[in-house]
Amino acid sequence: MLVDTSGFFCLYDRSDLDHFAALELYENTRIRLTTSYVLSEYVALAETRGVPRSEIVRFSSRVLSDNDVEIVWVDKDLHMNAVDLLARRLDKSYSLCDAVSFILMRERGISEALTTDKHFEQEGFIRLLR
Repeated sequence: MLVDTSGFFCLYDRSDLDHFAALELYENTRIRLTTSYVLSEYVALAETRGVPRSEIVRFSSRVLSDNDVEIVWVDKDLHMNAVDLLARRLDKSYSLCDAVSFILMRERGISEALTTDKHFEQEGFIRLLR
């Protein structure tokens, strides 16, 4: 599955209503894929939610050093393909981070995302968290 920004936040925040569901899904999957854009967006989301910088760095470092998480570092081609997708979906409010995830999920044949983001469903993927 692809782990999206909100999925990582649900894993981090023990008070989140989806925390335990996210933890179970995360622990019971063999594929944990994410992108450098998701990790960047996680930092911004956590800061907005008032998470202390030291905790953001600690959580981010754990993800970066987790050998069970494949991180795809977004290059120019992937970025440009995502911008092209955004141009074809002008009726949607997808972020660039979302579009990168969608492109990558299609390339890898992944249909499920650990996310609360409805945009994944709009693009035809399975959102694992409500």
